[in-house]
Amino acid sequence: MTIQTATLGYPRIGKNREVKKALEAFWSGKSNAESLRKVAHEVELTNWKTQLLADIDCIGIGDTTLYDLVLDWIVRLGLIPERFQSLTGLEQYFAMARGKDGIPALEMTKWLDTNYHYLVPEIDQTLQPANFDDFLETVRRAQALLGERAVPIVLGPLTLLRLSRLELNLEQAVSHLLDRYLLLLSELKSLGVVEVQIHEPALVLGDTANFKALYQSTFDSLSRVGLPIHLVTYFDDLGAAYPWIVELPVAGISLDFTRGDNLALLKAYGFPVDKQLGVGIVDARNIWKIRPELVLSTLEAIQSVTSQVRIQPSASLQFVPYDAMRETNLPEPLRNVLSFAEQKLNEVAMLAHTLSGDDPGDRMAVVQTQWEAFEQFSPVNEAVKQRLRNLTIGDLERSLPYEQRQPQQPQLPPFPTTTIGSFPQTPEVRQLRVKLKRGEMAQSEYEAAIDAEIAKCIQLQEEAGLDVLVHGEFERTDMVEFFGQQLSGFAFTEQGWVQSYGSRCVRPPIIYGDVARTAPMTVREFQVAQSLTSKIVKGMLTGPVTLINWSFVRMDIPRSEQAMQIALALRDEVADLEAAGAKMVQIDEPALREGLPLKPERWNEYLAWAVDSFRLAASIAKPETQIHTHMCYSEFGDIIEHIERLDADVLSIENSRSNNETLFEITDAGYRHQVGNGVYDVHSPTVPSTEQMVQQLRTGVANLPVEQIWVNPDCGLKTRRWEEVIPALKNMVAAARQLREDSHATSK
Repeated sequence: MTIQTATLGYPRIGKNREVKKALEAFWSGKSNAESLRKVAHEVELTNWKTQLLADIDCIGIGDTTLYDLVLDWIVRLGLIPERFQSLTGLEQYFAMARGKDGIPALEMTKWLDTNYHYLVPEIDQTLQPANFDDFLETVRRAQALLGERAVPIVLGPLTLLRLSRLELNLEQAVSHLLDRYLLLLSELKSLGVVEVQIHEPALVLGDTANFKALYQSTFDSLSRVGLPIHLVTYFDDLGAAYPWIVELPVAGISLDFTRGDNLALLKAYGFPVDKQLGVGIVDARNIWKIRPELVLSTLEAIQSVTSQVRIQPSASLQFVPYDAMRETNLPEPLRNVLSFAEQKLNEVAMLAHTLSGDDPGDRMAVVQTQWEAFEQFSPVNEAVKQRLRNLTIGDLERSLPYEQRQPQQPQLPPFPTTTIGSFPQTPEVRQLRVKLKRGEMAQSEYEAAIDAEIAKCIQLQEEAGLDVLVHGEFERTDMVEFFGQQLSGFAFTEQGWVQSYGSRCVRPPIIYGDVARTAPMTVREFQVAQSLTSKIVKGMLTGPVTLINWSFVRMDIPRSEQAMQIALALRDEVADLEAAGAKMVQIDEPALREGLPLKPERWNEYLAWAVDSFRLAASIAKPETQIHTHMCYSEFGDIIEHIERLDADVLSIENSRSNNETLFEITDAGYRHQVGNGVYDVHSPTVPSTEQMVQQLRTGVANLPVEQIWVNPDCGLKTRRWEEVIPALKNMVAAARQLREDSHATSK
């Protein structure tokens, strides 16, 4: 029996980040649209050839993008908000992504529970004509190389709408879009496409049962085109909706067997004999090789229910880097158990051959041997384990409640101004790290150069008039990578890039063992910065939950335990910063909300350990030390009691792209601690005016007491240029001063 294989998407930035570089060249005016598209097509072609070489039977195509796949479907379906309709082509496309000439960009938020950001569609009654020309041209190019193996990837209508901002009800929105989807499927059928993947990951959300009739009617309509549909779900199980979802009129359904418990559902309810099951058994969101005994037992259980299976990754491989074999500087026992996109293709093929009974090299036995060697390489750290066992409830609590410690903390003018932490990482700053790594610069020379950048940054902040300063984070490659490099149990890649959004790429660390701090991590740079000013400089740390959620973690150690280990390391760092004179310490947790399980019934378990790990890191601080935290692109209304339990003195939020919804959620819940209102969007090159920020702050004043309000950008400034940052911060300070004057006049 021959078992088919499939993919659901592939990394699209290029092995050497070619698309990122082409984008930035285009934005800076150094290249044109034709050059940009040429690079994207070359990367796309290489991806197809790689999957073809791995002998994948059904290769998902059409997922390459210049910025964001959701944005691509916004444009194709004609869902262009009115404020962008005077623009055309790439100017319009990138204006929606990044803003332009005072036109605010679309809101950006996390794709379900991943660290990938997508642009949120805004949908009302007005639609522009649909145009699928670019997608159909991609399909033709793919067919020329892949033939019938080319399977177009289409973002499903209900996932698109459920993750949008709707100004009409969902049923109306579906009726507006359905004809467009029917047209697309008809066009694909006319091209000779033998199957289409319709991705509906929103089916795994906890409220899917509320939309049963809508899903049934939508797929009834789509199926009438006569083009076989493979319905793709991922990131969790189908839950209680499983029985009716598997009966939808489609030719096949893909389920994720690496997250949730689709296996239990399969055993309990069976699977239709007239459908093919896409078995998402190779984890598309982590970088470890399969565990042979676990995977084979799962596959055996699946085959006892249905023999119509197709082996594939659990989701698109966009969430992992390209090729682990490029990481030649990693220890061999670790590298041998890593699986990036290319290795996952090989795993898919290997599993299919094993199930088909034609794996002559017994490759599964080789993988098992590699895991045994890794376990010897990464032994348990008993000292860390013992420290965790010795923790008490008191270790998670500040010595005084907020109302009693707040008067002891630094007193500032109304609407105090600050930034989130990072300042522009210029090519010159990045080159310093390259020279240090290559041995072209001594450590002392490197530190002197970083100190010069810190001095410039402190001076610019003082000239801008900010009240609370930061050192700028010039020594940090990334807010996660920097800390991981100084903690035992972390490993780092050289080519392990994944896309975060647009041209923003990150290299997530790999947590391969127990975590411990070996020395202070941030104290030296803090002391340098504080010595240069009489104003307060914040100590800057990345929180334990973000370090976990933005890393590739061990799958055989509970995430909660890994977070608490990191929290102990950060707890020691907070104490050292305090001893060095820090009056404020910021522990950023932008990833806390995104780590929520997709089903609400699992939230409390996650939030219990996530909040406890933050509290463990922060609770060592004295009452007079002000603890800040930052969270961006997060909705808080449904978890506000857990945000309060963090017990941070100041919470700064993204608020500029979300129409103040985050602020409203906080104030509606009666949040008592201080709030940094993110008054402008750092992900756009647009410099906001003082008037725009005054308006944003007035919304804050209307919803919060003045004494609770801080003023800051919505995120770090690392990706911006100095010529954008300086005027924006000066305008922000001017806005805060205007509000102070208004507040003072009102008080009289």
